[in-house]
Amino acid sequence: MKSLRWIAVGVAALAVAYYLFHGLTYVGADEFEPAGMGWLGWQMVLPIIALTLVPMVFAFTGEGILAAFTGRNSAAFRDGLVGLGTIRSFAQTGLTVNDQPQVRIEFSVEGVDGKTFASTAKMIVPLTELALLQPGVVLPVRYLPDRTDRVEVDLSGDASMAQRAMNESMIRKGITTRHKLDIAERGIATQAVVQSLSVPGEIRDGHSKIELGLAVTRPDGSTFTTRVEKFLAPSCVGQVQVGRILRVHYLPENEHEVVIALAVNA
Repeated sequence: MKSLRWIAVGVAALAVAYYLFHGLTYVGADEFEPAGMGWLGWQMVLPIIALTLVPMVFAFTGEGILAAFTGRNSAAFRDGLVGLGTIRSFAQTGLTVNDQPQVRIEFSVEGVDGKTFASTAKMIVPLTELALLQPGVVLPVRYLPDRTDRVEVDLSGDASMAQRAMNESMIRKGITTRHKLDIAERGIATQAVVQSLSVPGEIRDGHSKIELGLAVTRPDGSTFTTRVEKFLAPSCVGQVQVGRILRVHYLPENEHEVVIALAVNA
């Protein structure tokens, strides 16, 4: 992006310089030619193009603008590390593209090493999706280890990569284990009804420990009951109230261990 901007500025400078040089050094064809003809002609188009080109290049290479047109992350961030960005706040910048506002988002980012840092991102957000940006919402972001002041929301569409980042984060915080993740990956997907709910009071990284009594439906229609312990963020507790139907996974050889699946940003 910097190269494109420098090229645009260089071309514009040459165009203006040539126009000035032509006007200042022009010698008329004869004595009857009106004064100032050196400033007229095809060369007067050059500064007009220059004054139009430079603002356009700077606008379209602005942060988040090119991504809106290409649907991809910028070249600098395309192969960056994937972290988890929790929205702290956001505000419109005042710039719009096709009536879609540009938004500046303040993130708290958890990197692949578990360390957190504050960062910002700018992106064009469709009006229909603007309401989805709320404090506390978690989004996968791309970042550069040597420049953490700016990130980009991941536009690769690779849900598995985002899920891996989320899984590693939950393991580091003690919210889940690799064994439970293995059950979620290899186990049978089915449904369960919440029969009971209790809160022992233990808290890990802002997540409350929840004990659930579940009635799980097997693929053949029969059911079995079990108890599940899970650490949940306060915003997710409403998803596990008594009577709710949950998506769960379990291994047929061990029906006592059931893993429930909940949406992060529900």
